[in-house]
Amino acid sequence: MRIDNDFSDIDEIGDNHISTSSDTPMRDDAFRLTDSEKIEIIQDDVRHIMETLGLDLSDDSLSGTPKRVAKMFINEIFGGLNPKNKPKASTFDNKYKYGEMLVEKNITLYSTCEHHLLPIVGRAHVAYISNGTVVGLSKMNRIVDYYAKRPQVQERLTIQIVRELQEVLGTEDVACVIDAKHLCVNSRGIRDIESSTVTSEFGGKFKEKATRREFLDYIQLDTKF
Repeated sequence: MRIDNDFSDIDEIGDNHISTSSDTPMRDDAFRLTDSEKIEIIQDDVRHIMETLGLDLSDDSLSGTPKRVAKMFINEIFGGLNPKNKPKASTFDNKYKYGEMLVEKNITLYSTCEHHLLPIVGRAHVAYISNGTVVGLSKMNRIVDYYAKRPQVQERLTIQIVRELQEVLGTEDVACVIDAKHLCVNSRGIRDIESSTVTSEFGGKFKEKATRREFLDYIQLDTKF
């Protein structure tokens, strides 16, 4: 009976998209194995899953799937778990004395729900107000991409993006809004294909009503070219 209750609790956490920490849960020995070693192990695990499902891996279409999935996990969709892939976000002096907020909107976001390992697809909108330093525009996209490339909960992802930019820029005045679709909601469970999830994190001056309103107005602008 206790085992059934444990599984019930686990299912409830997953179905309600509950996050237990603002940091990605990682074991102390997470990088004891090399990427190549991890690929070999995951390849065997994926093969076992497919065989358990009854698939014939001698078929030409399926024979390479375990290796492809393993390489994809390590090198692509979960590459953000490895600190060596963290983007180097160099800052520069704000010599032109631009003192208003800078907004990078509609950053394409691909992530993976950590509860069902299904895709999260959406847009991130990021802003900051310089306190004397600026960061290259593409680095904002790369920071979003880095933290998205791991099993995620959208609330955590939003917080991690803001914290990283606050550290890089040396200011609390950073904000992020994410609007994304979760395939664990859209394609399974309730199967609601229309709904999306919106999360936000506001730091420093963005906690002020007027500044937050300005940022939200910017991301509503029609900037299609």
